[in-house]
Amino acid sequence: MNWDETGPDTDERAADAAAAYDDRLVTGVADGEDTAVEAALRPKDLDEFVGQEKVREQLDLVLKAARARGATADHVLLSGAPGLGKTTLSMIIAAEMNAPIRITSGPAIQHAGDLAAILSSLQEGEVLFLDEIHRMSRPAEEMLYMAMEDFRVDVIVGKGPGATAIPLELPPFTLVGATTRAGLLPPPLRDRFGFTGHMEFYAPAELERVIHRSAGLLDVAIDTAGAAEIAGRSRGTPRIANRLLRRVRDYAQVKADGAIDREIAAAALKVYEVDARGLDRLDRAVLGALLKLFAGGPVGLSTLAVAVGEERETVEEVAEPFLVREGLLARTPRGRVATPAAWAHLGLVAPQHGVKGQAGLFGA
Repeated sequence: MNWDETGPDTDERAADAAAAYDDRLVTGVADGEDTAVEAALRPKDLDEFVGQEKVREQLDLVLKAARARGATADHVLLSGAPGLGKTTLSMIIAAEMNAPIRITSGPAIQHAGDLAAILSSLQEGEVLFLDEIHRMSRPAEEMLYMAMEDFRVDVIVGKGPGATAIPLELPPFTLVGATTRAGLLPPPLRDRFGFTGHMEFYAPAELERVIHRSAGLLDVAIDTAGAAEIAGRSRGTPRIANRLLRRVRDYAQVKADGAIDREIAAAALKVYEVDARGLDRLDRAVLGALLKLFAGGPVGLSTLAVAVGEERETVEEVAEPFLVREGLLARTPRGRVATPAAWAHLGLVAPQHGVKGQAGLFGA
């Protein structure tokens, strides 16, 4: 498979690989503890929501206009990496519209009948949040087209030549779709959303505001320098920032007086193997192998995965995206290549001969 190949199978492998590492502190995927704690930390309205200024401003206009008309809000599509606030925004949409919310996910809807059962039980004005919408089955996806546009679905009764379609009218509702892979959505589905918002990674200053707010709700004392230290290691993701805050809080309660400053935050995250740039053990293992064993590359993905003792998909889908985004690793047609920033981050000196010297060992 080419390194830039995408598709449903690729996405499922990515999800499986991420699930294998969903206990990492620096993953944006929510675990059981995150789900329980996030309910208490989530902002309740757009004024409390930190960051995503453009999306927040545009969404505020959409919701205010819908309330002024006394109508349901347009369907909303939110895209972006895990942990940036898509689920939180869906709940805020329901709260702003004073409507109930129904939550489900694309992988849970494998048949058109599954979707028909959900749609037929919606109340007027209700918000249906469909997470990972790009992983929904094709028959259900085609049923969703009509439901979104005409608020109607055709229920097929019987099989073969005797099958008949019974039209079922639906009350007006708002669909909020969330996806980490917007490119996998077919154009007919994307076009039916009245508003599309792309969630960007957060700046450190925004994450500091998130951390201060969460610390207040968790009754944790933290100073500005401590919040900045955690924010700088949070990969631009509020979910990771909140997770690191909880781990630093535990360290501060056991090893100090419970208050968090820069020294306490740095010492705690050293214990949890999250470095100053947000890299964890897996990230550093990939970079270390690339630099020390292969002189910075280029090296094939499968070879690199064997060198770190991980599956190919784990390296490609779990470790590489952040390393590429941070400018520490590059994907090229010849293989993976380390950048000068990678050598500097691990405190190593790049060999002067580079790849040519390495190739010369084999007479190339």
